[in-house]
Amino acid sequence: MQRTTTIIGAGLGGLVLARVLHVHGIPATVYEAEPSPVARRQGGMLDIHPWNGQPALEAAGLLEGFRELVLPGRESYRVVDRTGAVLADRPDDGTGERPEVQRGELRQLLLDSLPPGTVHWGRKVTGVRALGEGRHEVTFADGATVVSELLVGADGAWSRVRPLLSGATPAYVGFSVVETFLYDADIRHPGAAKAVGGGSLFALAPGRGILAHREGGGTLHAYTQLRKPSDWLADADPAQVVSQVVSQVVEEFADWAPELTALITASDEPPVLRRLHTLPAGHRWERVPGVTLLGDAAHLMPPNGEGANLAMLDGASLGEALAAHPDDAETALSGYEERMFERAAAEADDIYDVMFGDDAPHSMAALFTGPDSRS
Repeated sequence: MQRTTTIIGAGLGGLVLARVLHVHGIPATVYEAEPSPVARRQGGMLDIHPWNGQPALEAAGLLEGFRELVLPGRESYRVVDRTGAVLADRPDDGTGERPEVQRGELRQLLLDSLPPGTVHWGRKVTGVRALGEGRHEVTFADGATVVSELLVGADGAWSRVRPLLSGATPAYVGFSVVETFLYDADIRHPGAAKAVGGGSLFALAPGRGILAHREGGGTLHAYTQLRKPSDWLADADPAQVVSQVVSQVVEEFADWAPELTALITASDEPPVLRRLHTLPAGHRWERVPGVTLLGDAAHLMPPNGEGANLAMLDGASLGEALAAHPDDAETALSGYEERMFERAAAEADDIYDVMFGDDAPHSMAALFTGPDSRS
């Protein structure tokens, strides 16, 4: 009888793996800490690339469904300086290769493609231990346990599965992000809406910047980024943390154009502070029977546009490897890991130096308009 693959984490990578296994008739069970598919907002816009994300969705048999989710016009971008002066501006002329979709809608497409009951919600993993012979026991927050014959950690930056394979832990990259949302922006926030344009905005300076995307329904989703120590705002009063975050961030952008700072001050949601982390460059491990990792659990990097795409390709690659070796999981896992290590190493880059280095924003404008830029 075919062994069931136990997947920890219902992000895009874990769900693509479950879907590809289902396509090949291989059972899988996904355990997810969130209580439901709508427990929290599922990120923002994703550009799905023809060299990783799209082949993964094709392997999952969902390429047509993905295309129905694409938001037209979102492949446009502009790079501006702190005054709002435009340094690079490319409209979406329909010839781009990286169509944009909303992460939540893509995740729902994957969930809808799986047999009912595949994903077990509200199952937060608190520990995993080896039992020998490739078997592992997974313990959940309520004390319940399951035993896996094939375990996949698709559980993100702070993976509970990773310690079975590697002692590496994520390190702070030196940047913190404040996430904000402006709804019905063309009517309620016209200055900010005009600044962002139809797709993506990169408003940059050395050590800081505001990145924003136009989502569906007139929503602007912004990420204000600052080079700061890891303890920045760590001592903020919990009762006043929102106001303190806003005031501190606004102070950092005091001399910026008001249509740009409105992306911070006019937020229709309380700002969310996040600190960016990464695993060591070239992170890898020796083969351990019965377990592997994918996505951020395996190769966490600062946001560079490749993370979700790589996670999906990891899931598809692993699913196809297991289907190709139904009676030899270790051969499948070994081949998958070698290819995954190579992909992750190839996609590591210095995009934060480009975006926020001494020559920002001109360095970013040059990247987008240079002969080596991907269309």
